[in-house]
Amino acid sequence: MEHFDVVTGPVAALDRANVDTDQIIPKQFLKRIEKTGYGQFLFWDWAKDADFPLNRPEFERAPILVAGDNFGCGSSREHAVWALQGYGFQAVIALSFADIFRGNALKNGLLPVAVDESVHTRLLSAPGSAVTVDLEAQKLTLADGTGASFVIDPFPRYCLLNGIDELQFLLGQEEAVAAYERRTGPLSGGIPS
Repeated sequence: MEHFDVVTGPVAALDRANVDTDQIIPKQFLKRIEKTGYGQFLFWDWAKDADFPLNRPEFERAPILVAGDNFGCGSSREHAVWALQGYGFQAVIALSFADIFRGNALKNGLLPVAVDESVHTRLLSAPGSAVTVDLEAQKLTLADGTGASFVIDPFPRYCLLNGIDELQFLLGQEEAVAAYERRTGPLSGGIPS
């Protein structure tokens, strides 16, 4: 997983609530076994409409997506996160996220940032403006220089800041496990009853 600390760039605005994972990446594109290459299929059905917000040229390389309430609802597919990342998004800012999507995002290096309505309204009123998302400080800095805080749970925050996933974290604890086993003796004969 990529290290995440700070991302600065223009925001792409998708002012829609209840964007579900089938809208993010339709089911016909889930047959691949890789984690890469999904960006081209992001919002497939909507992107066919010339007026779809992400078709605007100023959003072409935006690393931050601002979306509506309950982003990522629907079925639990990591492909939705992979499609957002493949398109170039590093963070998604919304009023709220579906729980499974939020977990998938954090486990795959996409930062889901929940903000209150006033911050959300300000972001939507200035699409294309530069925003800084600072995970270490848990702070957004808007184009006008004002800030807003956000909260990410400590463990996924630690993993993102260090560029490790849960398995890499556990593997990094090998010495602590060995020290524990030296003190208490190794578990032998299977799990105790």
